[in-house]
Amino acid sequence: MTIKRKNSKESTSNLFNRYVWLIDLIYRKKNITFEEINEQWQRSSLNYAYDDLPLRTFHNHRKAIEQMFDINIECDKRNGYSYYIENSEDMEMGGVRSWLLNTFAINNLINESHKLKHRILFEKIPRGQEYLTTIIEAMRDNFSLMITYKAFWQDNPATFEIRPYFIRVFKQRWYLIAFNPFREKIQTYALDRIRDMSITENKFTLPADVDFESYYDDCFGIITDNNISTEKLLIKVGNYQAAYIKALPLHGSQKVVKSDADYTLFEYFIKPTYDIRQEILSHGDDVEVLQPEWFREEIAAIVRKQEEIYKNE
Repeated sequence: MTIKRKNSKESTSNLFNRYVWLIDLIYRKKNITFEEINEQWQRSSLNYAYDDLPLRTFHNHRKAIEQMFDINIECDKRNGYSYYIENSEDMEMGGVRSWLLNTFAINNLINESHKLKHRILFEKIPRGQEYLTTIIEAMRDNFSLMITYKAFWQDNPATFEIRPYFIRVFKQRWYLIAFNPFREKIQTYALDRIRDMSITENKFTLPADVDFESYYDDCFGIITDNNISTEKLLIKVGNYQAAYIKALPLHGSQKVVKSDADYTLFEYFIKPTYDIRQEILSHGDDVEVLQPEWFREEIAAIVRKQEEIYKNE
């Protein structure tokens, strides 16, 4: 049995954007009164009806933001009843809160600056954002989700129940990591492959032995292959590309073990899975795998096969 929701997918997505808009506004202003917030709301591209922001709606947004993102918007009664974000310095320490500000907030700012739209070019992001609020609500209350999902290798979508554990962003795509009771294992679902979703009335208990914070510590992307062990990965990178990798590390364990005028050796402790293999191959001959040997041979076999393809044309 599922719980019917009054909000459409579009209104759910808009509500999520309104939360982020409010977080970003208060974060940037440091201290701001409700009257000033309402003035900014009048100018926001999210205010389709050009209405005032009701005080009750504002406080409902505050509560939702605290529950969904663990961000507390407090009121300083001694400073003209102005609002501020408690422990705002934590916003700069990474994680979901930092990501929200760096993604949605910038997008909202650009939407409000219509004259700049043609001068700022974005990478196309797959759909799926409209399901975020529903997923977060289900995770908050530990309710299962009924989803209709079409995997890339399936001809037709399938409908089944899952227990949402956590969500992850990787390379501009949203992923839901959930337990599938039918398959009896944790699986990853791309939000842009979901065709429909609803919250059920079936409660579940989070397993005590799953550490969500460290779940992907030894992985590059979203693949957590239990058949592959964590190993020391050593790559040799030409110094032109090495500067890029130093600025944007491939993994949290990245360490420079040697650097000279021609190349840099980077060391990682990671699972050599399909997605890190694809990342290494994307750098062409600028990156050479040195260890582990089996992974080096796997990369070399792909390169030899590519060479044969181009020779035969």
